[in-house]
Amino acid sequence: MINRKLFLIITLTFSASLFAQSSQYSKISSMPGSFSRMGFGARGMGMGNAMSSVISGDKVAYYNPALSVYQEGNSFQTSYSFLSLDRNLNFVSFTRKFQFGKRDAEGNFIGKPRVAGLSAGIINAGVSNFQERDNQGNVVGELNPYENQFFVSLANQFSDKLTIGFNAKFYYSQLYEKVNTNTFGIDIGAIYRVNERITLSAMIADLLSKYEWDTTPIYGQEGFSIDDKFPTLRKIGVSYFLPEENIIAALEFENTSAGNNYLRIGIEYGIYQGLFIRSGLDKFDISNTSVPSRPSVGFSYFYDISSLSVGVNYAFVIEPYSSFDQHIIGIDINF
Repeated sequence: MINRKLFLIITLTFSASLFAQSSQYSKISSMPGSFSRMGFGARGMGMGNAMSSVISGDKVAYYNPALSVYQEGNSFQTSYSFLSLDRNLNFVSFTRKFQFGKRDAEGNFIGKPRVAGLSAGIINAGVSNFQERDNQGNVVGELNPYENQFFVSLANQFSDKLTIGFNAKFYYSQLYEKVNTNTFGIDIGAIYRVNERITLSAMIADLLSKYEWDTTPIYGQEGFSIDDKFPTLRKIGVSYFLPEENIIAALEFENTSAGNNYLRIGIEYGIYQGLFIRSGLDKFDISNTSVPSRPSVGFSYFYDISSLSVGVNYAFVIEPYSSFDQHIIGIDINF
């Protein structure tokens, strides 16, 4: 008989007890959905995930559902992460904006069009090579738990300055055989353009999200059921664009229901046409400075091929308590 119950109890409870023992750990790290709080793609992670107010370049509603209104053309993005401890983290997204209004006979808008945006994406995360053993310690199989987040975002530009967006998310997690769960979540975000250089943002994320775990399908009356609520994230941000130098600087503050108060900083510099370098600092917790933050650097290079603009993105992120750091490689296709 495989000692499955012991595996489940250890997986669900060990992290919580470990994080409670040291001020170098944070409560939020043991809460559900941690994979979805690591960032999205090489550009965002290279800028320290301080992206909720950045309206230039390629966008994704992960950072703020209002961003899709500012996407130029159609943007398809995909990234793969090289992580330690047999983990994987993958991203795919599509973003575009739409313009509505009356047109003349030549197809030109009569007056100013209304602008809306759409963004959809997937985050996939998992861990492989868990050995499954019986009560005598013999290897009898392999366990590969995984989690996915699917999101769809709609945004509307109410004026030249104000944009509001809504993000609907679906989570699915497979822990072990019949032990799986899913949940819905909601994000609401806004962007306010002070002028051509300064942009402000506000966002609240993971409203209503909660995993409901139930092991009774395996253990019957000996099984147990628990609710595992996601932390709610509240963000405000500001970005400053210097068009003459082609530099974007962004600052973001995030407060969580787990008691964290994070600062994020990111900067991106366009060296010349198509080539960008960037750096950032993610998760500097001003409420607990003993928790290590995550510095990052990265670059992008875009090349035009016929009607397509193809970009290669890379980010290097220092990951505390890991045998090696994160490497994220991505491809962007704009058309």
